[in-house]
Amino acid sequence: MGSASLDLTTLELGRCMDLVLSLEDPSKPEENLGEIYIAATLYPRSQEDKEQYFQRNNKTLELTKRLKNQIWSSVVTIVLIKGKNLLPMDPEGTSDPYVRFKLGNEKYKSKVIYKELNPRWLEQFDLHMYDDQSQELELTVMDKDRSKDDLLGRCTIDLSTLERETTHKISKTLEDGGGTISLLLTISGTTASETITDLTSHSEHPQDLQMIQERYSLFRAFHRLRDVGHLTVKVYKATGLAAADLGGKSDPFCVLELVNARLQTQTEYKTLTPVWNKIFTFNVKDINSVLDVTVYDEDKDHKVEFLGKLAIPLLRILNGEKKWYALKDKKLMGRAKGNNPQILLEMNVVWNTVRACIRTLNPMEKKYMQTDCKFKRQVFVQNVMRLKAIVTWLYDIGLFLQDCFEWESRLKSLIGVIIFTILCYYFEPYMVPIALLLIFLRGYVVQTLLSSHSTDRADDDDVSVEDEDEDDDKDKEEKKSLKEKLQAVQEVTQYVQNAIGNIASLCESVKNTFNFSVPFISHLAIILLILISILLYYVSVRYLAIAWGINKFLRKILRPHTVPNNELLDLLSRVPVLFFASWHRVSFLINNLVVLEAKICAP
Repeated sequence: MGSASLDLTTLELGRCMDLVLSLEDPSKPEENLGEIYIAATLYPRSQEDKEQYFQRNNKTLELTKRLKNQIWSSVVTIVLIKGKNLLPMDPEGTSDPYVRFKLGNEKYKSKVIYKELNPRWLEQFDLHMYDDQSQELELTVMDKDRSKDDLLGRCTIDLSTLERETTHKISKTLEDGGGTISLLLTISGTTASETITDLTSHSEHPQDLQMIQERYSLFRAFHRLRDVGHLTVKVYKATGLAAADLGGKSDPFCVLELVNARLQTQTEYKTLTPVWNKIFTFNVKDINSVLDVTVYDEDKDHKVEFLGKLAIPLLRILNGEKKWYALKDKKLMGRAKGNNPQILLEMNVVWNTVRACIRTLNPMEKKYMQTDCKFKRQVFVQNVMRLKAIVTWLYDIGLFLQDCFEWESRLKSLIGVIIFTILCYYFEPYMVPIALLLIFLRGYVVQTLLSSHSTDRADDDDVSVEDEDEDDDKDKEEKKSLKEKLQAVQEVTQYVQNAIGNIASLCESVKNTFNFSVPFISHLAIILLILISILLYYVSVRYLAIAWGINKFLRKILRPHTVPNNELLDLLSRVPVLFFASWHRVSFLINNLVVLEAKICAP
């Protein structure tokens, strides 16, 4: 029925390990024969063998301890992006493709994309590389069928030829013309102390820093416009992490992400104060990007558990500053679990200003791995409140203008008339950006006056206050009954429903005006448009704007009993929306039928 092999070097001495072995048949390499679950324990034959095992190939006691717990040498992070021009296998001319990855004895299978020859998977997973195993990554693209899956193509990637600690964008052509597969691949998390990412063996050379600064100097502003800058991150250690294991410890490792580039440290086992001492470099393609630093706990079967996160905009990095950063939760709204969890980092970013400006005016780099936002009541209510705040701000501006038109304050209205008339008479297009510059100037002055309060200590205090507020909100949320929650959702949903209905009604009224749903109003609109065209042809828009403004301001004085209105909205309010327009047509047909019947029955 099948066979499986077990590499004894993957077992730990004296520790029972639960393993899952995939059954294989050399004559049927593509057929899935099932799996077998076993519990294996490796014991030494004698004490001498035990000592020899632990002392073999170990240069330091620290490395010995690491090898007892972790035998993989690197982590291969793969982001499967998409396939292109795959072979059609179904009668409809499509396929149901999925991808199998194999690195040594470790395998991964992607999800199935149905009825597609150009699938997009956007899946991320980690495979582990061992020194004593093959470094050939095998990719097999299969077509999902009810009976037996069909082979669409395969290819291999030699990992030994790829640079470590760098994210590579790879596009591989499948054998036999089966299309192409695009993916991101990073080899990181190296455990050897002699690697270039280890701070204990790293030495900075002034020549290297000078070369980087020359590469991004202003004299080379138009060379390689996509290469905006160079980021160096030193990850020293962390403290106060939460205990994720039953023994009160964790197995933490740190992941650094800059858009689609992803690097990580080695795993430090059985500790809440890990010391990584790693240095990483990133090519900066957009200076407006954000560096995400996330700490995870490694569990069995290479699963992970979240311990803390940090988001650092590149523009806010202070070069050469060695600083403790507080770890936050997944939403970056409060502290992470643990005893005041922190991480010690040092960053340095060198970038070219001209390239950064040019890159800012171009589309952002799309991040492939983005979680889909599912519907959540709290997020829905929060977004509605954000929109409501903007609408309320606009409404307040409208009330202020209405007070000016109604002469609630004579001085305010008089000043408004004078300013409006002067602006309309002397207005030129170049004044629009100048007005926006004045808004920027106001914001700069306010920020300068308040800059003394925006210190790191204040930020920490704000975080603490946010945490307390968030805890209070959680307590209040828990105290709410189900009826109150449903009522809150109903109120917000009703607000959104009415707002969407008003916007849809306005759009349908405009549409029905042009398709003669109400002929009288359509003919009236035609006459008004002809008169407005003639008026705009002979009279300048500047004088028309002045006349309109003076009419609005003086209405309260000349015609104090008239109701303020908007003639365009008044016209559209007479036009029925889609439902009522259909009802009008039905009523019109019924009336015609009644008249026709009366004529027929008449003697």
